[in-house]
Amino acid sequence: MFTHALTFCIAYDTINIKIWRIINMKIITWVGIKGGIGKTTLSYNYGEWLAKQGKKILFVDLDHQSNLSQTYEVYDQNGTVGDIFNGNGQQVKIHHVKDHIDLLAGDMHLDDIEATIENNPNKNMLLYMWLADNYDPLNLDQYDYIIIDCHPDFSIATKNAIVVSQDILSPLTPSEYGYNAKFNLEERISEYKKEAIDYTTRKTFVTANLWFVANKIKHNTNSSHNLIKALKAEREKGDNSCIGIVPEKELFNRSTLDRKPIVEMAEDPVVYKKQRKFFDDINTVFTTITQKL
Repeated sequence: MFTHALTFCIAYDTINIKIWRIINMKIITWVGIKGGIGKTTLSYNYGEWLAKQGKKILFVDLDHQSNLSQTYEVYDQNGTVGDIFNGNGQQVKIHHVKDHIDLLAGDMHLDDIEATIENNPNKNMLLYMWLADNYDPLNLDQYDYIIIDCHPDFSIATKNAIVVSQDILSPLTPSEYGYNAKFNLEERISEYKKEAIDYTTRKTFVTANLWFVANKIKHNTNSSHNLIKALKAEREKGDNSCIGIVPEKELFNRSTLDRKPIVEMAEDPVVYKKQRKFFDDINTVFTTITQKL
């Protein structure tokens, strides 16, 4: 019995050491409890902005809708993130989609795969182990950032992403339930910290910082004013978890549909002149986020 316990501890320590060799790399996950909050649009544009700063990015599309993958016109359903969860991790392919940006493609059947592994005791640690196992073989230390885009839920895939992340970012939108989503997510992650523990040390695997970004903010609506007012009140109480405010702009919302990030739009002198304030605001938001993480 002691021998088995010792073997487990050694195996665990080996994985732990390998995964945290990624210390020079930032692993960031964008999450949301509900859809329509601009999570993928923010993930896409933030990664593109970082790439424009010369950073090497690996996107991981954990949303079975695969919107991020489709933005890069990657439709291949072989070697997707689904293979990380179904036991075929060695088959996962890294797609080089543009300068400084690579992608692990989403799987349109990831929700079905999650259902099949529901009873797997390691179900929430599969991405953790895949990163550890493939750190050297796939040369993952070449990336400055791994950015994970999740489905708007708190499913197995999302929990996997949270475990490996150093920072979690979640958009808040000005709606009836937008602000409540903040407390919902905080509570879920707090509960998950108690659930995802190493039973030999009693330490949690969930160590990520949780941050929020107010998104789709309009200057002339009560809902936007109320959200900003509520966040200000929280800040006065010492809650500084909201680290950015992104104004509502159709230009921004359409960036994924048009497959053209904000940083590329800003290179057009005519467009930049017309939308200068918005481009400057986005640059400020992304700069602040990067400094905070």
